[in-house]
Amino acid sequence: MHDITNATRPAPDQLLVDIADYVSANSITSPEAYSTARLCLMDSLACMMLALKFPVCTNLLGPIVPGAELQNGARVPGTNYQLDPLQAAFNIGALVRWLDYNDTWLAAEWGHPSDNIGAILAVADYQARHNQSRFTVRDVLTRMIQAHEIQGILALENAFNRVGLDHVILVRVASTAVATAMLGGTRDQIVDALSHAWIDGGALRTYRHAPNTGPRKSWAAGDATSRAVRVALLVLRGQIGYPTALSAKTWGFYDSLFRGNRFSIARPFGSYVMEHVLFKVSYPAEFHAQTAVEAAVQLHEKVKGRLDKIDRIVIETQESSVRIIDKTGPLNNPADRDHCIQYMVAIPLLFGTLTAEHYEDKIAADPRIDPLRNKMQVIENKQYSIDYLDPEKRSIANAIQIFFSDGTASPRVEIHYPIGHRRRRKDAIPLLQQKFHAAVSAQFSHEKSDSLLALLGDEAKLDQMPVEQFMALWTK
Repeated sequence: MHDITNATRPAPDQLLVDIADYVSANSITSPEAYSTARLCLMDSLACMMLALKFPVCTNLLGPIVPGAELQNGARVPGTNYQLDPLQAAFNIGALVRWLDYNDTWLAAEWGHPSDNIGAILAVADYQARHNQSRFTVRDVLTRMIQAHEIQGILALENAFNRVGLDHVILVRVASTAVATAMLGGTRDQIVDALSHAWIDGGALRTYRHAPNTGPRKSWAAGDATSRAVRVALLVLRGQIGYPTALSAKTWGFYDSLFRGNRFSIARPFGSYVMEHVLFKVSYPAEFHAQTAVEAAVQLHEKVKGRLDKIDRIVIETQESSVRIIDKTGPLNNPADRDHCIQYMVAIPLLFGTLTAEHYEDKIAADPRIDPLRNKMQVIENKQYSIDYLDPEKRSIANAIQIFFSDGTASPRVEIHYPIGHRRRRKDAIPLLQQKFHAAVSAQFSHEKSDSLLALLGDEAKLDQMPVEQFMALWTK
């Protein structure tokens, strides 16, 4: 074999260096970022507890090979599994993401930055239980802020969806950076691990779009966090990096997968993304449709007695919504339904709300749903598209108006900012707490749910708690 470690190699791509410097500096100072990260941790755990109610999700949990559990492995909240950090990251990441109910980031690329919690919690718990290093919950919050920032800043002006790649590539990159640092990697090792993350290429969005929509979209983030931990561990075992993984002519990421374009980085890495992240408070709906669902809930009382008189329903939305969730024709499974704006509007018009159970086959068989969907017109409102990308607004607007066969019409209900938006954060906090309590009470006693909620609201106590103690509280 040729020893290439001493060969002359180019300087690494600047983006790899910038991310490594950001993660290594560990200098987050924003109180708002930390307070939002605590809400994000609470909300992600709520999403995990809710996902445990669905057998199609729990069937994926545990060791990939039966019996391959560890005595002191990383714990998976809400279960009794103890796993290696790769499989624990997959389990946690899949649970957080399963119901499309965790936090959201919308820009040129969209995604769910709390997906990275899979890698962060798995590595922190595993390292502590094997006496490699100790982390407090404050350390976890710091890594969450960093992972949110890496994923979100890369998403601001770079549309991976437009070249057919799924947004979970950004989960893999962000998780690789923070996992390598948490495992004790040096700045240079973080650079090397990031090069592997980009060389892995990107998952195709095939599983998110008709006619192939399926449950992989719910475990794709878990897969991304698991792969991130793998490449981090490989680099720490001596694997070299590939310095121009992005920019190498012909063979780099830019030329191979990004149509020759380089990434645009809109702002330096700080804490912007965590401060502006969106929470799904009331409805487990793809976020471009959140305000449409809110509008439909408001219209329910006005139309529930006139459903057979509806002539058409006009939904005004943003360009991204038109592109990814305007879906006609048959919907084959829950994964299909929760990415169809027409379905997500029809359900609250009929029932006055939208829950995860409404995507299941039993409700979907209601013969009133498809006739309502067929009367809907989804159109782009150009101003909504502009405001969606405006860094000072970051709105996710929708409007709905219903027209009846007798010539009358409902009010036009327009909502610019969903309740999980930064502009409505104070309104969202009590609802996030209610969401958490209901979700945790489905898996643990009401008394334990109360105590966990109190802990997550006690900043001083929570921040200083060792991660292994925190994870032990969630053992089933």
